Amino acid sequence: MAEIEHPLGRSVLRGISGRCPACGKGVLFTSYLKVQPRCKTCDKDLARYPAHDGPAYLTILLVGHLVVAPMLFFPIVWRSNPAYSLPIILVPLTILTLALLPRVKGGWVGLMYSLGVKDTDDALHTADYSD
Repeated sequence: MAEIEHPLGRSVLRGISGRCPACGKGVLFTSYLKVQPRCKTCDKDLARYPAHDGPAYLTILLVGHLVVAPMLFFPIVWRSNPAYSLPIILVPLTILTLALLPRVKGGWVGLMYSLGVKDTDDALHTADYSD
């Protein structure tokens, strides 16, 4: 397990707010989910901190547990016409997912920064080397 190199909470919160996890002033993203190669304020190499599929999985987990699971307890979902209920359910779910994804990815990059995990650490994963 990696040791914490930088303050965990501060780095993750800066990432969630879309700021550089190192200085908290620079912008983390150049577009919707594209991480800035270098922070324009502190010149930190932000492209070195991998996100891969982690933010997508975590976003699905959050939306599923916070919205979908409780919604299944309401009987109106099972009794209503799917032509009405599906758009009413899917549109907010899509908006919530798209709103959460950049924040989760920013927090993930902040977590990787805090733990000191870099893209060059891929060679350390033994799951890639099966028998």
